[in-house]
Amino acid sequence: MSAELQVAGIALACSAAAALTGVPLLRLLRGRPLWATTAALSVVPVVAVAVGVAGTARAMFLSDHDLRVVLIVVAVSAVVATAAAVWLGRPVVAATGTLTRAAATLGELEYHDAGRVPTAELAALARTLDATHVRLVAARDRERALEASRRELVAWISHDLRTPLAGIRATAEALQDGLVTDAETTARYHRLMLADAERLTGMVDDLFELARLQAGAFQLTLEKVCLADVVSDAIAATDPMARARGVTVTGSADHAVYVDADVTEVGRMLTNLLVNAIRHTPDDGTVEVTAGADADRAVLAVADRCGGIPAADLPRLFDFGFRGETARTPGGGDHPHQPRVRSGIGLAIVRGIVEAHGGDVTVHNRQGGCRFVVALPAA
Repeated sequence: MSAELQVAGIALACSAAAALTGVPLLRLLRGRPLWATTAALSVVPVVAVAVGVAGTARAMFLSDHDLRVVLIVVAVSAVVATAAAVWLGRPVVAATGTLTRAAATLGELEYHDAGRVPTAELAALARTLDATHVRLVAARDRERALEASRRELVAWISHDLRTPLAGIRATAEALQDGLVTDAETTARYHRLMLADAERLTGMVDDLFELARLQAGAFQLTLEKVCLADVVSDAIAATDPMARARGVTVTGSADHAVYVDADVTEVGRMLTNLLVNAIRHTPDDGTVEVTAGADADRAVLAVADRCGGIPAADLPRLFDFGFRGETARTPGGGDHPHQPRVRSGIGLAIVRGIVEAHGGDVTVHNRQGGCRFVVALPAA
């Protein structure tokens, strides 16, 4: 064996023996601070090099003076190299501390990003933390808005339930006490009780529908549906209410437009939009319904003459329980056979049904009123 191979073998054996001591050392340092692991990773390679050089020098049978010189040089170099490695690793240790503090305040007002970090991996982690913080803040804001909507809904429903219940009770007491004796007045009282009962039924139906939507228990029975048929059925369903209010409902639809949808739920969605439009259109006004196609989407639009919606209310219009102005509170004088939409959550149900079909619903003001647009995937 040549002298060079012998030197290489001795250096390899000595260095490998020293390097292997780092394995149990790293195991002992599990769960310890990062700086301790960084120091071990810096010291072990330097010690391996130093042991390899020292072992090779001794095997070369150098003089005692030369051997001492080599060992001194190796020792000084090892100390300097270890100190330099530990010092250069300080930014990594500091960055992990900054990232830990940032992670502890995710979603909080006092959150601060990690800023500049020394490695690509830590930079990617910092970006992930920033994105997570943004999502958490958005989720918290949504939760607060949802809770506010719940409180608002409870307040509205409590008020709306008391009104028909009080009417039914007062009418029933009047009939029981014999305050009404003529047949015409008795029949009118019966009609009023029926109208109040229909209103209560509508509220319960809407609340049940909303609960299904929010609980994920909403199941669709899809079939190929012609939008023109949906439009004609919805107009027919709301015609008594429109006539009672002196509102004209007109409709136009492309008979070639089809969607894969649950015909009952899509009909309910359009009926809710029409009822909402009729309620807020003044007497002798007009509500227009159109159905057509736009690229690969089927589009339903309902336009009314409500005078427009305040810009501040537009983003919340489809939140359940939101009604904006007090004029949106269901009023009296309802026809007993008009559609049962009385809870103030009709538009929230509209959005839930549309989104369940993979579509979207929007609203914008136009001259003299507003226009609701529903876009569904075309069949």
